[in-house]
Amino acid sequence: MYMYKLKTTKSVAKRFKISSTGKVLKHYSCKSHLLQKKNSKRKRKMRRTTLVQYCDQYNLNYNLPYI
Repeated sequence: MYMYKLKTTKSVAKRFKISSTGKVLKHYSCKSHLLQKKNSKRKRKMRRTTLVQYCDQYNLNYNLPYI
């Protein structure tokens, strides 16, 4: 008897990356519009990636089974 394969949710795979140590990385939001009222320091910090919180990693691991 064969086990069925789990499908990767492609919308999630495009938004998140897995680091070499297994942590989930994401980009900051709110970077695409209404930038004139955000100061330079705030926009500069939004260039970076950040870690996904631990409580959200279970849902991401379900949507990214093989990554």
